[in-house]
Amino acid sequence: MKLIETKFKDAFLIEVPVHGDHRGFFMESYNKNTFAEHGLNMEFIQDNHALSQQVGTLRGLHYQLNPFAQTKLVRATRGSIYDVIVDIRKGSPTYGQWQGFTLSAENKLQLLVPRGFAHGYCTLEENTEVQYKVDNWYAPEHDRGIAWNDPTLKIDWPIDHPILSAKDQNHPTLENAENNFEWENV
Repeated sequence: MKLIETKFKDAFLIEVPVHGDHRGFFMESYNKNTFAEHGLNMEFIQDNHALSQQVGTLRGLHYQLNPFAQTKLVRATRGSIYDVIVDIRKGSPTYGQWQGFTLSAENKLQLLVPRGFAHGYCTLEENTEVQYKVDNWYAPEHDRGIAWNDPTLKIDWPIDHPILSAKDQNHPTLENAENNFEWENV
């Protein structure tokens, strides 16, 4: 397993060995012991799977407040996405900064999104499927979001007019979002 650093502390792209032959491929997408050998000791407790049928479907930017904050391990298992994370840890030297990554069924990269980050993605192909693990339960009363088009973040999404849920159309800007993440205690 190879950890590829991002500009954020504790956020990584992850590349796992893929073994292929004339039949297809095999990969171990997650192994608790291998992750621990790389200093990644979170305990994933739930797997989620999403299908987005149309190109330009945007989901996010989502996060959960403490004590239900979540680390996510995200991958596209069909199609491709432009995946974005935003540092929302108050006091962090990278607070309010974002970084985007292309995850696809073809490149098989995974993104480790630590607690204290908002997360969202936009589909680049029809019928894209995304699977991700989380290390904490979904808690609707702690579920929050940030506007995908927050003018202060200036995220360079690959589309101008995304397909959004009603919920994702109404998120506040980062400046107005509820946030209980401090840099030192995330």
